[in-house]
Amino acid sequence: MKSPIRLIVLLALVISTRFFVSSSYAQTKPDAQTLAALISADDERVSATINPTPTRLDAIFSDDFRYAHSSGKVDNKASYSLALMNKKLKYVSIKYDERNFTLADLNVALMTGKAAYVSETDGKPTNLYLGFLAVYRNENGHWRFLAWQSCRLTAPQAK
Repeated sequence: MKSPIRLIVLLALVISTRFFVSSSYAQTKPDAQTLAALISADDERVSATINPTPTRLDAIFSDDFRYAHSSGKVDNKASYSLALMNKKLKYVSIKYDERNFTLADLNVALMTGKAAYVSETDGKPTNLYLGFLAVYRNENGHWRFLAWQSCRLTAPQAK
């Protein structure tokens, strides 16, 4: 009597496991329309960090925004926006060598890459070459900047 029950339970577990594994969202490349929207959102983010206004920054950054600088300092939406607006942190240029997008979920995109940053912190010029992971989240039909983590890399040699 116990064998048929065990078999039924085992079969139910196998079927439910296959269902959950096959229905879970695997990381994928975004389709052309989503990729274009992500590139546009990121281009606007770069532009807004170089030429910030409160309205632009508020629209781009998620309310849950977290920015971990390569120095280890961590900002939220309010502190990062304030640093940009009062020119404590000023970006002069951001030039990508690599920028790749992957969907972690239908509404979450990961951006990885490498970029050269020219900036000023407290008036002191800084040239950085960074590897990064950025996260965008689709909030009410708009891709908003959710998180950033970067590390300093050795800049490639000029050819």
